Amino acid sequence: MTYKPSPRPTFDGPAAIPLASTARHLWGDAEAGEVSDWIYVSSDKIHQLLFGLNPGEMFRHSPAHRTIFAADEIYYVVAGVMALANPATGEVQLVRAGEAAFFRRDTWHHALALGDEPLRVLEFFAPPPSQGTSGAYSRTQPYLAESRYTDDGVLGRWPMERAAIEAGFSMRPVRAADLLWRIEGHEHRTLVGLLCATEHLTVGRAELRPGTRSDPRQHGGDASLYVLDGVLHVLLPDHDGPRWFELQPGDGFYVPEGVRYQWFNTGNRPTSLLFGVAPAYVPRSQP
Repeated sequence: MTYKPSPRPTFDGPAAIPLASTARHLWGDAEAGEVSDWIYVSSDKIHQLLFGLNPGEMFRHSPAHRTIFAADEIYYVVAGVMALANPATGEVQLVRAGEAAFFRRDTWHHALALGDEPLRVLEFFAPPPSQGTSGAYSRTQPYLAESRYTDDGVLGRWPMERAAIEAGFSMRPVRAADLLWRIEGHEHRTLVGLLCATEHLTVGRAELRPGTRSDPRQHGGDASLYVLDGVLHVLLPDHDGPRWFELQPGDGFYVPEGVRYQWFNTGNRPTSLLFGVAPAYVPRSQP
């Protein structure tokens, strides 16, 4: 099958992205497996999508659809259970709903949907495909002809050499205990937990209690949001056009570099969200 690149939705300015309006794409083929994609944004700085597999389904790779890229990636499990494997090494990581996995460029990866619930995974990817980091890059890499899902080299060493074995992992599970915490803002303090913070991509999680808001936020890169639970309002305090947006679970929001925006929870239940920023989390003018 001929490789067909996924859609790359872009926006001229800040934009609310309801789940129902995301770009739809079916990735893969008979050999690699087929994956449903809901693509929120694919700017020249950041790529955000949700992908889905039915229970028991797996994506692998094929000559036309290779899973080795020149980007940092976060896979956050929104629903279901995922076994994420590096077929070049046999490493396997189990990732449950509310947890994530992080890996860097040149990491082969396959995923299996476990359990009885459809798997839904939110992916942040930077540098994005528009920079030649996805399909175009993968087709320049040596093809992995054989896949394995066990690493017999660790037998006889676990758990005695656990630290050394885990230091060699190519994929890092990110659970609640692994978040890097920050208290952001001066007037309205917001607790933010970072899943990753590299030179290319920062991904974090935040929760707003009922009746609270964040300070205005601004980044040295494009930001994309995803609402996990509750209702999130976004204010664009300096925008000439629409300034106030309401987002439901599953909805996204795109903020170009340098644009100020603010989170609000005007409801009576907590609101939680994920965000990705690429390339720089802190505004470039800020020391």
